[in-house]
Amino acid sequence: MSSIRQNARDPDGLPVRGLAVTYRDGHRLDRHTHPWGQLVYAASGVMSVATPQAAWLVPPTRAIWVPGGTPHEIRMRGTVAMRTLYLAPTGADERLAACRALEVAPLLRELILHIVRIGMLRVGDPAHDRLEGLLLDLLAAGETAPLVLPLPTDPRARGFAERLLAEPEATTPLADLARGAGASVRTLQRLFLAQTGLSPEAWRGRVRMQQAVVSLSAGVPVTQAALDCGYDSVSAFIAAFKRAFGTTPGRYRPQQRP
Repeated sequence: MSSIRQNARDPDGLPVRGLAVTYRDGHRLDRHTHPWGQLVYAASGVMSVATPQAAWLVPPTRAIWVPGGTPHEIRMRGTVAMRTLYLAPTGADERLAACRALEVAPLLRELILHIVRIGMLRVGDPAHDRLEGLLLDLLAAGETAPLVLPLPTDPRARGFAERLLAEPEATTPLADLARGAGASVRTLQRLFLAQTGLSPEAWRGRVRMQQAVVSLSAGVPVTQAALDCGYDSVSAFIAAFKRAFGTTPGRYRPQQRP
């Protein structure tokens, strides 16, 4: 991986590089940083991507834009076919200044895969310049996926949050989880509200909705998606999903995506 994580613009001026690699279940890319921006995408499988400030679950219908210089780590859930792009620093571009979760429309998906097949885009090649311009426009204009998970900084609250992320289907009472984190529920309530703007209950709800999108994107039935994120009532799951996304779970199943 180190040959891909560039430290500066290459002497021959290559602005975009593609990486194709398959990771096994549970593989982890520990926290790292690089000056090149990265579009974190997987053609199949699910990733957990985290920066010091936030975390996302990433199915093949989504990608995460990580600006250069941003510390981040990636964990694999199941076998992951990563198809990711690295963009060399090109000066200030306000459109790409912050981390974002993007819905990957068909055109963006095919463009990512096409650039990965090329391997690198050459500055001065008219066809490659057009591909780079289209990529930047699609990244800047892409629909931002909802339900980012802001992460607490306190070690006790962070450990509590990581357990919720690891077990979105669990129905363990928060009081029991709090004891494992070494803090009372009241303390965690205070820490979460101060550091994430959400209560632990609301934060857990976002984790479950992210897991719901992951399951639905894999094509599982709505009933199974409900179970995957800790609901034993399908009607309660659908109601929670509609509150979170403003649409029904069916929109996120592959055969019904626009």
